[in-house]
Amino acid sequence: MTEPAAVHVSDLDTPAILIDLDIMERNLRKLADYGRQHDLRVRPHTKTHKIPALARKQIELGAAGLTVAKVGEAEVMLSARPTDLLIAYPTVGARKLDRLMQVAKQTTITMSLDSLVVAQQLSDAANAHGVETGVLAEVDVGLGRVGVAPGNALLELIRGIARLPNLRYEGIAFYPGQIKALDEEGQQGLNKVAQLLGDILTDLRRAGFAPLIVSGGSTPTLFHSHLLPGLNEVRPGTYIFNDRNTVLSGACTLAECAASIMVTVVSTAKAGQMIVDGGSKTFSSDRPTAGSEVSFGHVVEAPQAVFTKMNEEHGFVELRKAGHRFEVADRVRVIPNHICVAMNLHECVYGIRGDVVEQTWRVEGRGKLQ
Repeated sequence: MTEPAAVHVSDLDTPAILIDLDIMERNLRKLADYGRQHDLRVRPHTKTHKIPALARKQIELGAAGLTVAKVGEAEVMLSARPTDLLIAYPTVGARKLDRLMQVAKQTTITMSLDSLVVAQQLSDAANAHGVETGVLAEVDVGLGRVGVAPGNALLELIRGIARLPNLRYEGIAFYPGQIKALDEEGQQGLNKVAQLLGDILTDLRRAGFAPLIVSGGSTPTLFHSHLLPGLNEVRPGTYIFNDRNTVLSGACTLAECAASIMVTVVSTAKAGQMIVDGGSKTFSSDRPTAGSEVSFGHVVEAPQAVFTKMNEEHGFVELRKAGHRFEVADRVRVIPNHICVAMNLHECVYGIRGDVVEQTWRVEGRGKLQ
């Protein structure tokens, strides 16, 4: 019996997300080793890859569980067979909570939240279904997105959680997303978070609410997490692939970017420019988080090219400084600014090793907004 012919990258239609398996596997091992070295629980956020098979790889490398944002993502990730799921988002509404309770009957769940309104709804749902759920009290350490203020507001939230039936107070969660890069300003920001976290933990211990879990961190600060006092869990997402914004933050190098989007040149009619067959429906419209030049991705074959503009199906790439000419039908690879959003736009992605396509994965968590 003859072996089926290998599928090569050149056989794929475009636009297509390519995952370099060698780089991805190194990224996974790097965090797993870091977590073991510093005695940190790793509960990776699946919002980046949205693929249960990759979540399973993370678990097999020692992840303590998985993190999701929405109930729909939790439902999808059950097929990765996690023993623990963190819902890192306040879930509101009876229908969503009823669905979440079905998940809770199949694995341990914990939710991070910042209000007693959400805690009460979660308690009512858990009580009605005869399950118990963990809770992390979300505290704001400077981003100003979700999370109560440190001090009395946090203590009142925790006291309220502790009084509610079928809820198990487990600790606190935070996200220092205001730190975009670990330059001098970012290092000062990290020092402020460290001092604030130390004060928070002192207050909680004095009040009799010493946390079992202190869950936090961000992509730019990921490999500095051991410098934050008391932090014992990280929940990174982007690290599995990385992207241009991760590079701009200083958290990785281009050589650590596993994901790229292969596109085809469809027009060179305007001098000094090429149009590729991927626009905002392929890359998303996320801008760079650092740097002054707006470009929607890094063109691997021409690093000086500037991805200046997008329509839905058209990508405008400025070539005047690129030192490279492209022809219609040429293919290029672009490392996107934000891979998490790009993954949500594609039905499937391709795991490659060299020029051979080894895996095709459906992005099963895409569009799970509810």
